Amino acid sequence: MQLPLPTIPSLSLKDALVTPRLLGPLALSAGVLVGGQWLLADVLHLPGGGLSLLAAGVGIWWLAKPPKRPSFRKPVSLQGWVNRCEEVLHQFAELESALGLTSLRAPRETELRRIEQFDAPLSLGVVATQGTTLPATDQLQGAMAGVQALDLCIARPLPVTATAWCWAEDLEELDVLLHVLPLPLRAADLLWLEQLSLDRPVWLLLESPGCTESADQLDALRCQLPERWHAHLLAWSGDPSQLRGVLQPVRQQLIQSERVRQLTRQRLLGNLHRQWQSELEALRRTQFRALLQRSQWVVAGVVAASPVPSVDLLAVVVGNGLLVKEMAKIWACPWSAEVLQAVARQLAVVALAQGVVEWTGQALLGLAKLDGGSWLAAGAMQALSAAYLTRVVGASMADWMALNAGVEEPDLEELKRQAPLLVARAAEQERLDLSGFAQQARQWLKDGQSWSTT
Repeated sequence: MQLPLPTIPSLSLKDALVTPRLLGPLALSAGVLVGGQWLLADVLHLPGGGLSLLAAGVGIWWLAKPPKRPSFRKPVSLQGWVNRCEEVLHQFAELESALGLTSLRAPRETELRRIEQFDAPLSLGVVATQGTTLPATDQLQGAMAGVQALDLCIARPLPVTATAWCWAEDLEELDVLLHVLPLPLRAADLLWLEQLSLDRPVWLLLESPGCTESADQLDALRCQLPERWHAHLLAWSGDPSQLRGVLQPVRQQLIQSERVRQLTRQRLLGNLHRQWQSELEALRRTQFRALLQRSQWVVAGVVAASPVPSVDLLAVVVGNGLLVKEMAKIWACPWSAEVLQAVARQLAVVALAQGVVEWTGQALLGLAKLDGGSWLAAGAMQALSAAYLTRVVGASMADWMALNAGVEEPDLEELKRQAPLLVARAAEQERLDLSGFAQQARQWLKDGQSWSTT
């Protein structure tokens, strides 16, 4: 069920803290804060103000540092994919050992070796949706004459109504697909095309009698389809004598059989890697929740024990930075400390901009009356809000690491665009478990009587 997301303001704290052109106004604001602190501390003699403003200034400076973009790349060779999959096998072993589970390394390694040494005959799969007429088998064989040891596979028609638009697994191991389509395309045809991954070698054979009409329809089709298909459109009038000439690009690709087979092995290893990453994610989330619960109360303890109210933001940011380092180990992200800090910084700023801290205080007060003596202790509310902020930032960070684990390059510019949605989703998810958080808060406050009474 899709949950409603909080409204994100058009100009948020995130914009003020992470946009380089606003660093000048931030410096001016910092000067105003220092002047105001001198007035409070030296004229009005309010205690602790200088340190609080210094901490706030350090927090603002740390949050405002522009991130640098990392330069990770997915494997570009067969051996590179094999090495990456072997790394995932090692990650499986570590996580399963940490969680006390039986290792499944043997069957996974068997599947890895099978794909690495994949030696099925060179294959061309011919597919079409229901109601589309395929060229005759002998016509296709004649059109592909000259390609050595080619296995021509005619697939079952693709349904035009379906609850899940997923390509059959037995088509994944085919080297090249020839997708026969009628003009104009139907909605079902477009839905099937959307499900094809970018690394699938696919040619679109478009059947439409009449050269002039076909040319006009092709021009219109190029405006509708993504650019990846523009160089893979093959117009065919339906005349069998023209089929070989139309399919010449397909034939030229298949003649380079060794290159085609290498690309197929890499694609299958990429699919295996994505499948393993999905299985790893369940194990990672189990270990992550234990780490998150421990970290959120460490941050809460720092905020509660501090005599300076303004240090809470700095404590949360630094605490989340330490949390993210531990999370990087769980997700096996070989990112630098600078990248990890940049990610934690961005998510913390967006969470603050979306009012997570303010909402937490109101929600906890309305949800339940926590243990009276501890609840009234100075700093308890700040501590619980800091813990909840850590919880939201950690959950959104887990989603981000899951999206960027494996073959995808972590992109900090993309993080800026996705951060509001990641944080909003995490806040909604954690909001559903607010009663559980309140129960943990009761226990933490009960265990923290020492700081609440000092």
